[in-house]
Amino acid sequence: MGRLLVAIPAWNEASTVADVVDSVRAAVPQATVVVVDDGSTDDTGRRARTAGAVVLRMPFNVGVGGAMRAAFLYALANGYQAVVQVDADGQHDPTQIPELLAGLADASVVIGARFAGKGDYDVSGPRKWAMAVLSHGLSRVTGSTLTDTTSGFRASDQRAIALFAQHYPSEYLGDTVESLVIASRSGLKVTQVPVMMRERQGGRPSQGAGMATLYLGRAWLALLIALTRRRADAMAPQ
Repeated sequence: MGRLLVAIPAWNEASTVADVVDSVRAAVPQATVVVVDDGSTDDTGRRARTAGAVVLRMPFNVGVGGAMRAAFLYALANGYQAVVQVDADGQHDPTQIPELLAGLADASVVIGARFAGKGDYDVSGPRKWAMAVLSHGLSRVTGSTLTDTTSGFRASDQRAIALFAQHYPSEYLGDTVESLVIASRSGLKVTQVPVMMRERQGGRPSQGAGMATLYLGRAWLALLIALTRRRADAMAPQ
């Protein structure tokens, strides 16, 4: 696979970020770990650096999309062949990173999917219905069967890195929804592999059940907006 960058966008995750960095370094010791400190007001950056990560400090909170675009720019500038995104709250299990990387053998973007027959992670009610409908829509757009399009546990190959360094959306929800539309419309294959997710290891979720349902409604709006935008040209590495 070549040089691997594991990118961890983090906003006020001081309670978990060091453990996440440690677990990533143990799972994939050959990787460079970059924590994008997204304008945190706590000790996130210092704890990540002490744990051995490279820290990119954003001057203010730009959201996950903006933080990941910074990570892709860093990867492109430093010649990495693959980027894996891992959340800073401990929900993603770094021991499954090799499974995402294996998926890059025949795809450019690989999603770690919670609802693909592995583990017992589940949601219910309106949120479950909304996620199913959203996944169905994006499956039709990408031409691949996708069951968990809002998952932030993802791998990108060199072509996707070059594309996302220029075109990764920073708008709200763009990192999960519009990024898949951009990749597919630029000729990149999107697929998924089944993974198991854990509960947050610390801090608190940004959304309750009601807000999560609203989030998914907005995700549908983001998808509709993405489908109306001009196609971005994929940039193949030289």
